[in-house]
Amino acid sequence: MDQIKIGNFIQQRRKEKKITQSKLAERLNVSDRAVSKWENGICLPDVSNISELCKILDISINDLFSGEIVDMRDNEKILEKNLLELAKQKEENDKMLLFLELVIGILSCIILFVPIFIAALLPMKDWQRILIIFSGFIPGIIGFCFAMKLEQVAGYYKCKHCNHLYVPSLFAMHMAMHMGRTRYMKCPECGKKSWQKKVISKGDNNE
Repeated sequence: MDQIKIGNFIQQRRKEKKITQSKLAERLNVSDRAVSKWENGICLPDVSNISELCKILDISINDLFSGEIVDMRDNEKILEKNLLELAKQKEENDKMLLFLELVIGILSCIILFVPIFIAALLPMKDWQRILIIFSGFIPGIIGFCFAMKLEQVAGYYKCKHCNHLYVPSLFAMHMAMHMGRTRYMKCPECGKKSWQKKVISKGDNNE
């Protein structure tokens, strides 16, 4: 998916509609900087803004992701291509999120346990020991919570009974027993509990 082409197309349609960046940002409830990033091809509009953006620019979602007005005769073929590219991009983003989750998890462990070892091994007063332990405990727990949030939004969990793929709530993840990225949770589709694996792609049929 060519973000530069999409950005140029957004800018072109905006100017054709005689809308300034500031006015477009105001109508979408985003910052001028966000619109500038779209038009410079730095990033794509957020999913929550795409429908309204297309309405304002008088284009289809397929036109937006193609970076041009799509001929209706080729519409279905180009739509399929755009959907595949979006799925591929999501898969790549999810892999990056899971890598960040791993890094943050490791750093959180270091932040959490190093002060405990220091407090246990070095001679000091009790209040100093408690202060050092808490200095690592609080940021460590925050880091673990952030890492879990990344794991939640990246990819899907797969039910062992019905193979349903879904994104669980953060509460369900916190309450679930787990081994790595495999968690014991209740499937919202079949209602059965099982050890469910994290998968990246909806096409992943591995057990």
